[in-house]
Amino acid sequence: MDTIIQIVIVVGLVSLFFYLGWLFNSKIGAKSLVSADERAKQLIIDAEKEAKNLKREKLLEVKDEWYKKKIEFDSEINRKRQKMSNLEKQLSHREENTERKLDLVLQKERQTKKSEKEIFEMKTSLEVKTQKLNEVEKEQNTRLEKISALTSEEAKNMLMENMVNQAKIDSTQMIRELYEKAKDVAKKEAQKIIVLSIQRTAADHSIETTISVVQIQSDEMKGRIIGKEGRNIRAFESCTGVDIIVDDTPEAVILSSFDQFRREVARVSLEKLIADGRIHPARIEEVVEKTRVELEEEMFREGENTVLELGLHNMHRELIKHIGRMRYRSSFGQNLLNHSIEVAYLTGIMAAELGIDSNLAKRAGLLHDIGKTLDKSVEGPHALLGYDFAKRYKEHPIVVNAVGSHHEDIEMEHPIAALVQAADAISGARPGARREPLESYVKRLENLEKLAKSFEGVAKTYAIQAGREVRVVVENEKIDDVIADKLAKDIASKIEEEMEYPGQIKVTVIREVRKISYAK
Repeated sequence: MDTIIQIVIVVGLVSLFFYLGWLFNSKIGAKSLVSADERAKQLIIDAEKEAKNLKREKLLEVKDEWYKKKIEFDSEINRKRQKMSNLEKQLSHREENTERKLDLVLQKERQTKKSEKEIFEMKTSLEVKTQKLNEVEKEQNTRLEKISALTSEEAKNMLMENMVNQAKIDSTQMIRELYEKAKDVAKKEAQKIIVLSIQRTAADHSIETTISVVQIQSDEMKGRIIGKEGRNIRAFESCTGVDIIVDDTPEAVILSSFDQFRREVARVSLEKLIADGRIHPARIEEVVEKTRVELEEEMFREGENTVLELGLHNMHRELIKHIGRMRYRSSFGQNLLNHSIEVAYLTGIMAAELGIDSNLAKRAGLLHDIGKTLDKSVEGPHALLGYDFAKRYKEHPIVVNAVGSHHEDIEMEHPIAALVQAADAISGARPGARREPLESYVKRLENLEKLAKSFEGVAKTYAIQAGREVRVVVENEKIDDVIADKLAKDIASKIEEEMEYPGQIKVTVIREVRKISYAK
């Protein structure tokens, strides 16, 4: 197409040149006609040459373009052929995998059919063998029944009876052995627990029951109590038998001793010395001796008042003196005099109910722990020491026996002895009677109420009877009767797991429905 255009252009140019030549000839004349023809021919020749050159160039350009297109086409064809080749390979690989899986499936199917056939044959064989076994068993039972003249049910019952009897004999023997073994182990464990308990609580108990605190006006007084080179404090400790602890405790001096009477003598003496202001060894000896005499007289008066209060008469002076000394003795943190008076009252009341001499019973109850007031240098159970002491001062034989037997150290000879033992147990077991620090007691009650209130649906909790019972008021919308029963058991179980307490604690769950209306 481009070549034709070029030819047309060339023809146009030739025509133009002819026209120009004609015009040139017409103007210049005939003379220049020849030269114009020559030039025109030359132009035509040049134009033809140029047209050929252009044609040749365009042909080359067309060939180049065609060659490029051909290369691109061949490249595209090759790429598509390669892609087709890859797809064919993938299809071939997948076909191989599919055939392989099909072979595996067919193989497993053949194995499954074979296994099913074997199982069916085994099942058939087992049924046949089971049937034969039942027939053999029936035949054997028939033979055994003929031989033993017993039916299978009778033989079974006889065998079971023999086995039960043998099991009873074996179990009885085993229970006896286990009981003896458990008894020995329990004894050892009980001793171990008691020792550990004493070890754990001894320090706190000794601190609470063996010290007294004397308040002083200022810390300057501590120096006067100690004295020059400690002579005052040494003299005081020597006279009283009590240790004085002067430490950094502000405005206080601590007196330490296991003997409550000595500690009381030291406390009163030290307060007198501080109030008087004259503190030196001679004055200390004078004040301590005077205080000891005063307290001994006071103890005797205390004993007389106790005897008169209980309506008892004709008691030896030495016994009255030791009754007063009970004021400065304690039993498990319980004041011994108060405990003895309480036991006397309880014994007298029970004796009166039984028609026994109540005065004699009160006398035995008052003197039952008299052995605890004797000198600690004398060794032995306090019940036997009290027995010998009461017998020495001509007490009634029934009273003497009750004093010695209230812990079963000797045999009881009269019902009053049993009454004294019962009253002693009642007085010691009364809530609040035995030693328990106020702070720990209050804390135990608070923990008890807090533990019971931790359960869902509990509205209020009250610890009563000195912590022996906890009453739980629940919300009646959330807790029904069945859940209330379970709640009581859950609270009791949690108390057992998390708290330490004496005796037992009763858990009472209270659920009530109140309907209120107002008349206007």
